[in-house]
Amino acid sequence: MKINFLPFLLIVLLTIISCTDSTRQNPRDLSEANQKIDQAIWNASFQDLEGNKLTVEDLKGKVVLVDFWETWCGPCLQVFPAMDSLQNEYPDDFVVVAVNLNDSDTREDVQNFRDNNEYDFRYVLDINNVGDEVITLGIPFKVFLDPQGYLIKAELGLTGNDYQDTKEIIEQNKTS
Repeated sequence: MKINFLPFLLIVLLTIISCTDSTRQNPRDLSEANQKIDQAIWNASFQDLEGNKLTVEDLKGKVVLVDFWETWCGPCLQVFPAMDSLQNEYPDDFVVVAVNLNDSDTREDVQNFRDNNEYDFRYVLDINNVGDEVITLGIPFKVFLDPQGYLIKAELGLTGNDYQDTKEIIEQNKTS
C-alpha cells in the first residue's frame, strides 16, 4: 500500500506558516510614518561601548527612551539631566538608551562624554544606521517605547516640558 504524504505535508507547512506571522501589531493607532519607526526600532540592534549588541527586546519590561544624539548637539544635551533624574526616580520602570549617531563623533568621543558625565544611560553606537531609517528632520530625536517594546511616540527636539511629559509617559505605561 502506497501512502501519499504530500497533502499531509502541505497542511502541516501551511499551519506552521500561519502560526508564525512575524508582523508585530502595535496596539496604538499609529500613522504610517510611526508604524515604520515602530518596526525599524523593534528590528534594530545597537552596539554598546564595550562591543556588545543591544536590542529593544533586551529592554522589555521597562519604558524605554531611545534618544538619538551627538556630543556637539546642545539641545540633545539639555534634556539629559531631566532624563537621568527620571531614570533615578523610576529605576525599575524606565531606561534611557543614548544612541550616538557616529556622524561626527567617534567611539572615543562617546566614551569621553560618558566618562566625564554622571548620566547613568545605556550608551550605544548606531552602527547599523537606524537613525537614517527613523529620524525625520534632525536631532535630538526621541523614541518612546512601552514595556513590550511598542512605539508610544517619536518626536523631534525638545518640548519644553520634557521632565513632566516623560514622567506622564512612564506613569501611564510602567508595569510595576
